[in-house]
Amino acid sequence: MTAVKALLLENVMGTIEDASASWGISVSFISIILLPIVGNAAEHAGAIIFAFKNKLDITLGVALGSATQIAVFVVPLSVIVAWMIGIKMDLDFNLLETGSLALSIIITAFTLQDGTSHYMKGLVLLLCYIVIAACFFVCQTPLSKYL
Repeated sequence: MTAVKALLLENVMGTIEDASASWGISVSFISIILLPIVGNAAEHAGAIIFAFKNKLDITLGVALGSATQIAVFVVPLSVIVAWMIGIKMDLDFNLLETGSLALSIIITAFTLQDGTSHYMKGLVLLLCYIVIAACFFVCQTPLSKYL
């Protein structure tokens, strides 16, 4: 399934610039907001089901586990492999990307620090995501930055 998912996402990545032009949506919004939602839909559905069953530890494991795995393993490995095969790929983020990452980390840490959950914390996290998505929606980052 991972190989099938990788092939499908490769086809999607090849059409981002055309989709951006035809839909009138910025490339950064498609690649940072829409693709992760579509690519991890099954994982998000599992986390929501566990959250409805009050299994906070499993929900956090699913939600934060994959983000940690990407940050600690996949991103550094991608940079090293790109360097070895001669592709220019670095971690040079612009101000919006760095600010949204810092905001996400701070709000998630404050939300999880007491070990309890209720609807207001979920609403705060959802509104934070909507604000970040709106920022990327209006930001016009050229595709050449991502390629």
